[in-house]
Amino acid sequence: MEFADVVMKRRAVRRFVDGGVDREVLERIARLAQRTPSAGFSQGQRLVVVVDPGLRRRVGVVCGEQQYEPDFGRWISECAAQFVPCVSEGIYHRRYQEPDKLDEDGSEIDWPIPYWWVDVGATMQTVMLAAVNEGLGCGFAGPAGGVAPLREALGIPEAFTPIGVMPVGIPLPDVRSPSLQRGWVPFEQFARWDRWD
Repeated sequence: MEFADVVMKRRAVRRFVDGGVDREVLERIARLAQRTPSAGFSQGQRLVVVVDPGLRRRVGVVCGEQQYEPDFGRWISECAAQFVPCVSEGIYHRRYQEPDKLDEDGSEIDWPIPYWWVDVGATMQTVMLAAVNEGLGCGFAGPAGGVAPLREALGIPEAFTPIGVMPVGIPLPDVRSPSLQRGWVPFEQFARWDRWD
């Protein structure tokens, strides 16, 4: 598939066939996600790929799937796999305390932007686009019950923060989000050339 087609076909899917995707396909998506850039090549992003149906149901409960069920069904747990992107702020701090990354005064940089969040967001986008490239759909649900229950359900160490759950699978027709009625911001407002003003 052409890259522009992949980007244009990407959307938040909220209904999937339960299962039905070979592990090799899921692994290709995960391997592409590993190639996402990271500040200083810190590589502080990780993925937990949940394929076990019972564990997927548990994760669905943690993400408040029951609230979505009237409109979308059990879309968080009924999928081929849940991709759970995680990030470790500590890995970034350790990397930026290495000699090649220290400020002129020998200290860690003053992080103007917490790039670990930027990088894990890029990891999410890679998962989304890789799923579309495989002919699959992908959604996203935040941990409605907070990070701790999701961390506990999946045995994620304290050093890593799971940012949510990305169900991936064969898409079924679903209810389109009413938010789409807002339409796209005009391109001239989105992209500005040389200066904002």
